[in-house]
Amino acid sequence: MSSGVGALWSHRDALRILVRRDLAVKYQQSVLGYLWSLIEPLGTGAIYWFVFGVLYARDTTRHLGEAADSYPLFLITGVFAWSWTSSAIGEATNALTGQSRLITTMNIPRQVFPIGRVVGRVAEYAAGLPILVGVAVAYAVADRIHLGWSVLALPLAVTVQGVLLVGLALLLSAANVLMRDVERFMRLAVRVLFYATPIIYPLSLVRDSGLPGWVKVAYELNPLVGIFQLHHAVWYPAEFPDARLLATTVAGSLLVLAAGWWTFRRLEPAVLKEL
Repeated sequence: MSSGVGALWSHRDALRILVRRDLAVKYQQSVLGYLWSLIEPLGTGAIYWFVFGVLYARDTTRHLGEAADSYPLFLITGVFAWSWTSSAIGEATNALTGQSRLITTMNIPRQVFPIGRVVGRVAEYAAGLPILVGVAVAYAVADRIHLGWSVLALPLAVTVQGVLLVGLALLLSAANVLMRDVERFMRLAVRVLFYATPIIYPLSLVRDSGLPGWVKVAYELNPLVGIFQLHHAVWYPAEFPDARLLATTVAGSLLVLAAGWWTFRRLEPAVLKEL
């Protein structure tokens, strides 16, 4: 892995060019361009706010704790981070099948292509941070949240999420070349993961539920649970994951990265032959 990371670093200019190309192609002939990376998660957040923050406000507020007076901020914090996750997984899965000619002709590490999709989506997430910060400042001025040291959870959340997504991108992109069912399966898996992760609801709702203990343990083994707790903890310190959940999240993300890297290298000859 160390030699592979060194090769990636030596080809960082190629990675940068690929990311810029992907972003340009994605928004070409679009009037609003990059604004779509903000409109889509904001629109999704507005829908969930109307359902859970208006129609079911009484039940929702009861479980939110310190986020009860600022549920829209809680929502868009999770939705913005999820937009990065779902887009990166979806686009990285077909990163190799959709660029076969480039992959077989360019003399660069093939990991650049799926990793480039993850980096491109984090650029879109970064574009939405000013909106997120603006909403948080508005709630802070209204004395509905209290900003403090917990904002330092953001770089940790982004780092761990990036590690997890790179591992998934390497694993899924290679597997999808050999088994095209992977792309279809991941469409369903992404929908399931959205509701199996504390994005629009707090983790305490799951922990306090009547679910069997083994289900709760299995639920928290999902690295995304701890990652989204970190995202919410930026504005709500009480949401910061405990030591056990944080250790599970970091270890799980590193394990996925190692598994993805190993799988990609093992399947690379077969992948190139198939392409």
